[in-house]
Amino acid sequence: MLQPRFALTGLRLPFRCLSSVSSRGYATVSHEQEKPPVEESSSSTFDPSIAFAPPPTRDDAGVLLRSYKPRTPGIRHLRRPVNDHLWKGRPVHKLTFPKRGQGKGGRNNTGRVTVRHRGGGHKRRIRIVDFARIAPGPHLVERIEHDPGRSAHIALVRSQDTQKLSYILAAEGMRAGDVVQSYMSGIPEDLWKSMGGTVDPGVLAARTAWRGNCLPLHMIPVGTLIFNVGLRPGKGGQLCRSAGTYATVISKGSDSQSRAKEVNTQEDGTEEQKPLSQREKQKQERIAQHVTIRLQSGEVRLIHKDCCATVGVASNPNHQYRQLGKAGRSRWLNIRPTVRGLAMNAADHPHGGGRGKSKGNVDPKSPWGLPAKSGYKTRPKWKINKAVVVPRVRNQGKRRRGYN
Repeated sequence: MLQPRFALTGLRLPFRCLSSVSSRGYATVSHEQEKPPVEESSSSTFDPSIAFAPPPTRDDAGVLLRSYKPRTPGIRHLRRPVNDHLWKGRPVHKLTFPKRGQGKGGRNNTGRVTVRHRGGGHKRRIRIVDFARIAPGPHLVERIEHDPGRSAHIALVRSQDTQKLSYILAAEGMRAGDVVQSYMSGIPEDLWKSMGGTVDPGVLAARTAWRGNCLPLHMIPVGTLIFNVGLRPGKGGQLCRSAGTYATVISKGSDSQSRAKEVNTQEDGTEEQKPLSQREKQKQERIAQHVTIRLQSGEVRLIHKDCCATVGVASNPNHQYRQLGKAGRSRWLNIRPTVRGLAMNAADHPHGGGRGKSKGNVDPKSPWGLPAKSGYKTRPKWKINKAVVVPRVRNQGKRRRGYN
């Protein structure tokens, strides 16, 4: 850990010039760019730039990272994101439980290694995060904390109705003092009265689609960035939970029911609508019950309209630009070394053995012998299971029966 040096006050030094030297930290922090002051958002006024959180962008000076003076080789290449707003103390003890047992070493319930390169690591406690956010009512964000079990940050929120504490995934830009709310259990009574007893999409979006709020997918406007997206109704979020990830709402069932019925013109000039087939009816029902979202990978998915989603972008977007600086910091994170198969013995890996840097004139394989490149499960889809066209010979049956 980066501990400060002992202060020089109270020590008798042989040189007068060193008596006035002040205490200096073990590592000097250099900022690439100072963070602008963050203004606390108020829930009374509507700001589209705050409600509909934009994707994380880089500044002119680059990514905000903190570098250290190279006092030791381990911190020469150390780079960390600037997150000065994080809580410096311990988590709420009742909302955690210890990480113990064989699961830390990549073992399953029978004790076999199912995930390699796992083991060791610092002792830690698992934070109990509320991914479903069923509890209604406003929740006050008390602080933003670092979670050693995930890359994104978590927020400690307190319900203003029940005074109950819970952890949720923090959105980018969320700070202590913000008020977030969940609408998974329905629209509150005061919001119904403000809309006049009917659903007004514009007013509903302006009052609910704020950064950090949890809503069903059918209540989120098209084009909004979301994270912590659920896959099944009534279950918590499962998609877009790591640092800096988000999805985009493309279309909803009410907006995409645009398949025009086929019209047949009869002889007398009247038009008759052609009835839809059973398959077309099922397709329309499926589209009506689902919302189309686009993930960061470009994948487009249909999610049920009653699944949960949080407005905004997952916090800590600069996590991907960090540099650990030394191998020991990987061991603290429960990551064991990865050895190349080429450097192993022949009994340990198909690429092992030999006198030089060669893998023995064999195709690239995994440690268990499965092809790794240019083979099984690595070819493009248009090359897999290609239909082979066999030329058909005419009169083949006649020749077989003896007809010439």
